[in-house]
Amino acid sequence: MAERTASDVEPAPDDAARAAALVETYRRITQQLSKIIVGQESVIEQLLIAILARGHCLLEGVPGLAKTLLVRSLAQAMELTFRRIQFTPDLMPADITGSDIIQQDPTTGHRQLVFEKGPIFAQMILADEINRTPPKTQAALLEAMQEHSVTIGGKTFRLEEPFFVLATQNPIEQEGTYPLPEAQRDRFLFHVVVDYPDYEQERQIVLQTTGSFASELAAVIDGPTILACHETVRRVPIPDHVLDFVLQLVRRARPADRMAPKFVKDLIEWGPGPRASQYLVLAGKVRAILRGRYHVTIDDIEALAVPVLRHRIVPSFHAEAEGVSVDSIVARLLQDVPREKTVRVI
Repeated sequence: MAERTASDVEPAPDDAARAAALVETYRRITQQLSKIIVGQESVIEQLLIAILARGHCLLEGVPGLAKTLLVRSLAQAMELTFRRIQFTPDLMPADITGSDIIQQDPTTGHRQLVFEKGPIFAQMILADEINRTPPKTQAALLEAMQEHSVTIGGKTFRLEEPFFVLATQNPIEQEGTYPLPEAQRDRFLFHVVVDYPDYEQERQIVLQTTGSFASELAAVIDGPTILACHETVRRVPIPDHVLDFVLQLVRRARPADRMAPKFVKDLIEWGPGPRASQYLVLAGKVRAILRGRYHVTIDDIEALAVPVLRHRIVPSFHAEAEGVSVDSIVARLLQDVPREKTVRVI
């Protein structure tokens, strides 16, 4: 009897219906966003893949590329509570998480500590210009992003689900920026680069923003439905050879690993951890559904490798001196991993 693979398995009727509903939801969200956002189709797709995979997203681009508008519009289309935190050099951790304050009972005169929630207590957080604040304040987001909770004074407060952090940052070369710590960067599923619009798109932006144009966004999906989408995504199977491709790709990006090619040892100082493999698989499952498939292919992994890996690889001094970008290193890694069914290396 021939061996059955993940691509041969038909989804259960309920899963097929949920997958079809997810695709329709994605279409409606992008349709709503197109009323406000001109172009940036790949950025919108990566943002939505991150959200449907239950991940956070880091957007990088120069000021004025509508990053903030995009995130605010996305929260509106998803009917999620939204808070924007403007990161500045004087921002303190308590300004994000909240703090205990002393309140006096007007009837008894008794004083007690009461926790006043900070802006982190929302379903979608826009961490605007996150790299304009020192690492100590950036680290205030770590527990919230990983555990979806905040601990103050020994008490742990759960955040409302679903919970997403969509952070924007200016290119690190700009004045007044602080590099994000590696542990902070690793919490983001994607690092998305927002580029300048082309000529026609910029023309449309200017006409739209300098005239009397106004558009209302309709809510397409709500929090409980997003949580159901997360469960649908996790049920998508991944064939063994695709999983092996993911593992070989990530492990080859680690200079100390015996699978790493020579150029990795020369160009990479620090490679990605296991979270990169987890996020590649989850994001690949979302992309598979959006492409009308109920199994992940190597094409899905290749399409998402750069935004998943670009912030998890620290280039060596040699790479920086030669002007070798992390994106080009990832592209070279993708060529190095065989596409056929790979032999598992133990």
